[in-house]
Amino acid sequence: MGMTEHASAPAVDKQVLQAALDHDGREPMLATVFAQLAVELHDADGVDETVDAVVQFALQAEACTYAGVMLTSPHGWEIGAVTDPLVAQIYQEQIDAAEGPLIAALTGDTTVYVADVAAETRWPAWSTRLTSYGVGSVLHVPMRAAEQLIGVLSLYTVHADAFTADDEAIAYILARHASVAVASARDGETMTAAVDARKLVGQAMGILMERFDLDESRAFEILKRYSQDTNTKLRDVAQHLIDTRKLPQ
Repeated sequence: MGMTEHASAPAVDKQVLQAALDHDGREPMLATVFAQLAVELHDADGVDETVDAVVQFALQAEACTYAGVMLTSPHGWEIGAVTDPLVAQIYQEQIDAAEGPLIAALTGDTTVYVADVAAETRWPAWSTRLTSYGVGSVLHVPMRAAEQLIGVLSLYTVHADAFTADDEAIAYILARHASVAVASARDGETMTAAVDARKLVGQAMGILMERFDLDESRAFEILKRYSQDTNTKLRDVAQHLIDTRKLPQ
């Protein structure tokens, strides 16, 4: 069928990385790439910047034509970053059809390698489309952090049978770096959002306290009641009051 699935990725990072570094004399390039990646991920301002750095470095570290990251979210799946609009199109087509190797990687939390897209028979419609796009091989590697699926790193190339075991090992390590960085960036964004929300609520409470001569407790109770009565997030009630100087109806 031209597709292999793997129940788990290599267990020892250092061993598979060394094997990858020693392969085909790529050690200097890969060592530099991973060193640069570590710096880029550390300096990234948020999730968008983090996954964009990952896909750009995938083009340097892997024998691939395109790369992308699909992220999991509380609302389902979302396209994190792509190096070419074609990848976003391929992603969306699989989401719309609810099938394909990307969906298999996401739902099965497993690595999926389609060595020869044209020969793949499990997803014939997908195979036909990607062959028409000139894609020869596809590799999807899960991104996990703390036993949680963060997303999937996808590599595409125009050649069939393009990805070796070493390429898969490098992709696994890249996915591990990406998983930790994305999880950290999400935590940072959540913390920032919480701080921002507290500031908004505090500012809105100040408006109520000044206008109606209320204490902090009473002002907060009013905001909370409006939040519950209108089924609106507390921070949105606060933002509305700040913007309009009126409570939502």
